[in-house]
Amino acid sequence: MNVEIVRRCNVGKFVVLPKRWIVERTIAWLNRCRRLGKDWECLNRNALAFLRWASVRLMLRKICN
Repeated sequence: MNVEIVRRCNVGKFVVLPKRWIVERTIAWLNRCRRLGKDWECLNRNALAFLRWASVRLMLRKICN
């Protein structure tokens, strides 16, 4: 996995940062799952399992369409 660190040089201007929209869009897609919207899980492994199910569901929709 490659991690790219992007420095913000123009503080006053709006500048599109590379690759940031991909992460934000993915988080928005995962937040469509109602179970992930609430923090009702007592155990972290349960929350992680629901996050994995949501990402599998997202990938299957992308593949099947």
